[in-house]
Amino acid sequence: MTRLNVTAGSVTIAIETRDTPTAAAILEALPIHARARTWGEEVYFDTPVSVPQEADAKTILQAGEIAFWLPGDAIAIGFGPTPVSRGDEIRLASPANIWADALDDVRKLATVRDGETVVVERAV
Repeated sequence: MTRLNVTAGSVTIAIETRDTPTAAAILEALPIHARARTWGEEVYFDTPVSVPQEADAKTILQAGEIAFWLPGDAIAIGFGPTPVSRGDEIRLASPANIWADALDDVRKLATVRDGETVVVERAV
């Protein structure tokens, strides 16, 4: 497991990778620089990574799970309901691979706006 920092706008959250093929592919692509996009209470951003769906991919996340959204080759971090959620669940548009876990409160991402710079890099 490797610790990374995700900085989006003025917010930084620490995450720790899981032992998955998706995590390995993302680690090889670091650092990742992108522009934030928001969808309900989710921040997501493009990556240069493309991976297949893993056996345990899922659509409904727990707060703090860091997802790789397959159709968009994007990292998705949900912190509350999205337009397709039922109630308070964190629901993505389609299944995603879970490749890391937040060590900080992902609700801090609520202040991130579309177009802000995002950087994913190894923690020092």
